[in-house]
Amino acid sequence: MKEPQKISLNIAKSIDIIIKRFTPFEKDVLRAVIKIKPGQVRTYKWIAGRIGRPNAQRAVGQALNKNPLPLLIPCHRVVATNSRIGGYSRGTALKKKLLDFERNLIYGRKKSNGSK
Repeated sequence: MKEPQKISLNIAKSIDIIIKRFTPFEKDVLRAVIKIKPGQVRTYKWIAGRIGRPNAQRAVGQALNKNPLPLLIPCHRVVATNSRIGGYSRGTALKKKLLDFERNLIYGRKKSNGSK
């Protein structure tokens, strides 16, 4: 299996400038999402637990819908607990394409036809 490549945009340090108009909860959500590495996914429930609000899955989704930079703050990496893709402010078809693209880029997988 191909070794995962390391990709870093390092925007975590400047996130406060980008999201200063958001509530503390929304900031916590976006900061947690920034830490999800390319090729990985986490659930809305995982994010809620990570920020100390374990029952706030819906609020996490609402906060992600306000994301001003969806490609830099990778809200497409957050999925529903029941293995569904969940929502995405730019449409679920694009969310699936972004996730597939990252998996292929990082792990060398092609999901569409099962080939490598």
